Amino acid sequence: MLALARSTHPAPTLGVTAIAALLGLVSALEPWRIAVLALVILLNQLSVGLSNDWLDAPRDRQVGRTDKPIATGEVPESVARGWAFGTAGASLAVSLFLGWPAAVANLVFLAAGWGYNLGLKSTPASVLPYAIGFGALPFAVTLSRVDPAPAAWWAMAAGSLLGVAAHFANVVPDLDDDRATGVRGLPHRLGARWSGVVVAVALAGASLCLVLGPGQPTPLRLAGLGVSLALAAACSVLVIRRSSSRAAFLLTIAAALVAVVLLLSSGAGIVA
Repeated sequence: MLALARSTHPAPTLGVTAIAALLGLVSALEPWRIAVLALVILLNQLSVGLSNDWLDAPRDRQVGRTDKPIATGEVPESVARGWAFGTAGASLAVSLFLGWPAAVANLVFLAAGWGYNLGLKSTPASVLPYAIGFGALPFAVTLSRVDPAPAAWWAMAAGSLLGVAAHFANVVPDLDDDRATGVRGLPHRLGARWSGVVVAVALAGASLCLVLGPGQPTPLRLAGLGVSLALAAACSVLVIRRSSSRAAFLLTIAAALVAVVLLLSSGAGIVA
């Protein structure tokens, strides 16, 4: 079970779940709705993480990835596959408690992750599942309200930009291994240097949307913008140097958490 847990990409999974829960607070969801929303997103991300490692197991074995429990045989592929489908089904079922609009938004988020794993990662459109999936996350939150409403444009734009940054930050350190196994997504075609530029621009754009989008910026939100821009710069340096993908990805999640916490502390919502 511990090996299976390591196959779920636990750090980003918990990070995205925390972002969803904080956005629920920002949107003034009832406590039980926040709890259900967090469970839905957690199951969603568990499914995407497990399906990623299960489907990539042959490639991971080819390049000798010893940090992947499914590739090394610690977790049988059949077990990982069963849990990937099971958590996907559970995510869709639990989301119905939030109403069908929220369930549809969660389905888009889940389908984007699976679409990436099933083949889009090897195409020039590899960034689209991240942009679409993370852009749908604010909708999954605001449509979970008693009175479902669309998310503000700037929240959706910030989500999409964070998704773009997460994709490039996560992929670039593994460029050589990916090329050896036939994976040729957009970051592979642009190379590490331009991918670093994309990460910096996307994170900076997301931060600007979240800090300036709700209206007149407060000193607290402007301070948060400075922190987010510093995280964006650090993340882009890691990408260009092709350092740890874990560190770069976690910096992306941290930048998102900083912005969402600032929204919460300033009383700003993400409902259109």
